[in-house]
Amino acid sequence: MTPDAARRARDHVIHEHAALVTRIGDCADRVAATWETPPTDRVAVVEPLRATLAETGALDGLPDLLADAVEAAGDELQACPVAAPPYVAVTSVGPVCRATVADGRLVVTFELFELDRSGDEAAYRRRDCPPAESVRVELRG
Repeated sequence: MTPDAARRARDHVIHEHAALVTRIGDCADRVAATWETPPTDRVAVVEPLRATLAETGALDGLPDLLADAVEAAGDELQACPVAAPPYVAVTSVGPVCRATVADGRLVVTFELFELDRSGDEAAYRRRDCPPAESVRVELRG
């Protein structure tokens, strides 16, 4: 897969799945809004994010998004993805979707949170960016 194919996949995700991309960003906002202080433990990000994504139906939309991204990149899935590992995982950064393709793995990451190490103790914070800017697509060998 070429960088151009990854760009096509990202563009497809952003434009054709715009409502889902926005909903995923909204879920991250809802999670961050519950924090009295930024959490230092990844579980404080992952568990509420997974629950909110499931509650809103966003989690169930990720397998179709992944399949469409693979197709937009000009590749084919080797298996039908589901909203669970190894295809979809909720991490402390955000949802990560992975598909095995001919050249390796197509990975769609929603970079919603980051670990801020600028203070005395590292803590998670919500990234300040529009939902579409959180989407990263890459091929990993």
